[in-house]
Amino acid sequence: MTPSKSNNAINRRRFLKQSVATGSMLASTAITAPHVYAKQKFVVRVLGTHVTLQEPLRLQAERELGIKLVFSPGGDASILHKASTLPSSFDLYEHWSNSIRVLWQADAIQPIDISRIRYWDEVNDLSKRGRLRPDDKSGLGDAPHHLLYVQDQGQLGSNPTEKISFVPYVHNVDSFGYNSRIVPQGIPYDTESWAWLLDPRWHGKVAIVNDPAIGLFDLALAAQAAGWVKFNDLGNMTRQEIDQLFAKLMPLKKRGHFRGAWGSVPESVEMMCNDEVVIQSMFSPGVAAVNGAGIPCSYAAPREGYRAWHGVMCLSSQTTGHTRDAAYEYMNWWLSGWPGAFIARQGYYISNPERSRKHLSPAEWDYWYAGKPASNNLTNTYGEISVPVGSIRSGGSYEERLSNIAVWNTVMNSYEYSLPRWREFLLT
Repeated sequence: MTPSKSNNAINRRRFLKQSVATGSMLASTAITAPHVYAKQKFVVRVLGTHVTLQEPLRLQAERELGIKLVFSPGGDASILHKASTLPSSFDLYEHWSNSIRVLWQADAIQPIDISRIRYWDEVNDLSKRGRLRPDDKSGLGDAPHHLLYVQDQGQLGSNPTEKISFVPYVHNVDSFGYNSRIVPQGIPYDTESWAWLLDPRWHGKVAIVNDPAIGLFDLALAAQAAGWVKFNDLGNMTRQEIDQLFAKLMPLKKRGHFRGAWGSVPESVEMMCNDEVVIQSMFSPGVAAVNGAGIPCSYAAPREGYRAWHGVMCLSSQTTGHTRDAAYEYMNWWLSGWPGAFIARQGYYISNPERSRKHLSPAEWDYWYAGKPASNNLTNTYGEISVPVGSIRSGGSYEERLSNIAVWNTVMNSYEYSLPRWREFLLT
């Protein structure tokens, strides 16, 4: 698929016009090399994860926008620490909504002006109100709309204002992936359960994502599903509940039930492709990559509900001037259609999907968004067949999957307390 030439041309002309105007102004006030400045490519440094900081996306954005992008992908915990402690190290930050509280309290990001977000009116109600349809449940924890708008007193909330803390874009519901050659194929929303992660049949072949704000919830969902622990509010566990959870998990860890904890999508793919694990926490691109490698990896639709996340694009508090202008262009580009289609082929959604629909074939749209059987073989972003003809996406349509959210990725009130317990668990 090719991006919309008319939109690309408009975006590029607008950006180049601004650059030329700046160059002309400098020419009238300085003697030194105004023409060199006018031809300069503005550099935008993007800190984030491998989920969105992918080389094809960088190259496409550079071609369309005429800017230079420097991607710095890393693991969840490491990039959040870097962003919150060193905002001068990035211009844009791409992560999950559970990072917002940390970044905002650290003054690492600045408010984003809604009037500069070109497709804001197209962003759907999941991002703005926490649910796609009025009767859907929004899930426990930090549903993104609770953190979206900058309120008059500077705090974050759901009351709409003209400033936002992040641009909502990529999102999905996560669960666990399993090798269906070894783990018997389950029934979505019926037999598939988070408790499978604790099943003794998979002893030594289980992995968890290494993030205390994500992996902790996977384990909590598993323990609750297995009947080991009961939480009053899983989205905001108390210290006592966290202690009870780890009291159950630590002996299991000591006995070698868990193979390990992965820190990036490529690492999770490698663990399953190398037969180190047969079931583990997974993100959708990892599942697609494993299937592309010829291993039948099913992405569970747990009967207890998904753990959901919402991608955020944040503007560093230290980014100003032309770099900030270029960063706004990149944020707008993400909602312009082509990027949403690109990440759809990895199983992710975009917050204004209709604009991406024209960049997907009818068969792709029907499979990824509508929950219909694939009418032909579908390929991933590397051109490999990842969806055989006749396959139906686990969990069904966009609306069905996003209406079955158990909890959102969240930084709980007990987050600081959970950190040493999480480290202890990993090191046991």
